[in-house]
Amino acid sequence: MTAPSPERGRLAAALRELKGRTGLSLVGLAAKTAFSKSSWDRYLNGRTLPPRDAVQELCRLAGEPEGHCLALWEIAESEGSGRAAAQPPGEAAPVEDDERQVSADRSSVHRRATLAAVLASVSAVVVGGVAAAALLLPERGGEPGASLSPPPSVAGPRCRGEVCEGKSPMRMKCAGAPLTLASYRTATGASLELRYSEECGTSWARMWGTRIGDRLEMSATGGARDSAGSGRGSGRVRSVEIENGVDADSYVYTPMTAADPGSVVRACFDPVAGGEECFDSRVAR
Repeated sequence: MTAPSPERGRLAAALRELKGRTGLSLVGLAAKTAFSKSSWDRYLNGRTLPPRDAVQELCRLAGEPEGHCLALWEIAESEGSGRAAAQPPGEAAPVEDDERQVSADRSSVHRRATLAAVLASVSAVVVGGVAAAALLLPERGGEPGASLSPPPSVAGPRCRGEVCEGKSPMRMKCAGAPLTLASYRTATGASLELRYSEECGTSWARMWGTRIGDRLEMSATGGARDSAGSGRGSGRVRSVEIENGVDADSYVYTPMTAADPGSVVRACFDPVAGGEECFDSRVAR
């Protein structure tokens, strides 16, 4: 089993501490929240990044202000592998920060300042300065806070165009404000989307509500012509497969492929039960 990232490990440790304060078992947590016993087991052991709602629910049950844990959650999500946790079945797909669909009322500078402040807070815990570090958290809910310079580690995408081929949109920070080119609901009930990053000049696809063995492929062809007369849509097929139950409970993303205005982006869903379904969309010029 792959060990959780350091960021996810810190979040899981904080959540386990909160669970201890509640005095509840996993069964008790499941009874008092919208999340199952098995889901809480994965969240508390760092195997799956919990939904934001789960973190808020546990803070409520423990009587803990949610600001610190939510900021740890944001760091874990932003440094995740590209598989962000999905909501329980029957709920609408969550709007994730780290596929990083930035909300209108929260500027990117504000977000970067939040992450910097929490990193400072985590360091301060080690040396016993928790109270002082808490003052560094920026404005939340109308409370004033210090304005910090954004750290270099969260500034801008890490690749563009062909350099992004085959890489994760999350790790390369290309998912800051993606466009949804098309959405599709399969016969098996899985949800699919084609995504495009103008900033990185790339596309990818994602799926959720899936089953083990389901597979998703995507490619981009055509597009604007460069000086050599060839379109930048690579035509390379990028794919991802649902390998286990954790994947089936999560958003799963294909790697990126280069695309530009005019490219046709196509995705094909091949469910384990058979019966391939495809859809496509064109990147607006």
